[in-house]
Amino acid sequence: METAGEAAGGERQHLEAFLAMLAAERGAAGNTLLAYRRDLDEFLAFLGQRGKTLRGAQPADIGAYLRSRSEAGLASSSRARRLSAIRQLFKFLAGEGVIAEDPALGLAGPKLQRSLPKTLSVTDVDRLIEAAQHPKVIGIGETGLDFYYEHSPRAEQAESFRAHIAAARQTGLPLIVHTRDADSETGDILEEEYAKGAFPGLIHCFSSGAEVAHRALALGMYISISGIVTFKAAESLRATVRSIPLDRLLVETDAPYLAPVPKRGKTNEPAFVAHTAARVAELKGVSLAELEAATTGNFFQLFTKAERAKLEGAPCG
Repeated sequence: METAGEAAGGERQHLEAFLAMLAAERGAAGNTLLAYRRDLDEFLAFLGQRGKTLRGAQPADIGAYLRSRSEAGLASSSRARRLSAIRQLFKFLAGEGVIAEDPALGLAGPKLQRSLPKTLSVTDVDRLIEAAQHPKVIGIGETGLDFYYEHSPRAEQAESFRAHIAAARQTGLPLIVHTRDADSETGDILEEEYAKGAFPGLIHCFSSGAEVAHRALALGMYISISGIVTFKAAESLRATVRSIPLDRLLVETDAPYLAPVPKRGKTNEPAFVAHTAARVAELKGVSLAELEAATTGNFFQLFTKAERAKLEGAPCG
């Protein structure tokens, strides 16, 4: 018969094996491993208080743990992170044959379940949340609506869009939104979902009308401008850019497409963003240095998971 000490030692071995797998197979960084260890140590302690082990854990035990964290005032994004860690641990243990059934399979936190449309699978959002735990993932998307080519049914596009929004809400990572020939519908979904709970985000490669820009800005979102702003026929876009506050602007390439003038027609690359930035600075009536400082600050304000020291010291490419 296994003693309590032996059981605890076995639990620790399983946890260490899981963390070793994260480091070896997924390249998890040291700070990520520390967060996983802290969260899972807390979960193991909770199971111990209930007289349970990992082998004997049930969905009700996981639910009780998450409720206890909610009652303790833990933010929903932190609870989502713990649920993701627990789910990955049990998936690993099932794969290793330590447990016969995964008690976390298909489990979602109550707040997440309530926020989903009826047709949306919880597991779709769960997969996004789980993937977002990787240290190199700093945003959710891109996602959104594209009614230009009509390659995908509009209802399915909207469902996927809402799934990504739910993941952004739960993780706190910014939502990167694509919209083309769907301004009204994009604005409607963003506002409907924001009413369920706030989430950060930006409209990427902005080429839409002023209305959707101002609806997004009203939700606290940012607007990212590509090389389109330099095109001769883009006067309406330039008019919209003039109206966007400097503290909500970003610039981007959308490489390998949309190379700005004077590089139009070439394969776009990160270095070409300087031409886009110069045109935006002109439209905003500021120097290029001022625009560079503003957009860099805006980026790190929005993408809070990005490590400034590493990115600013990295070569462009």
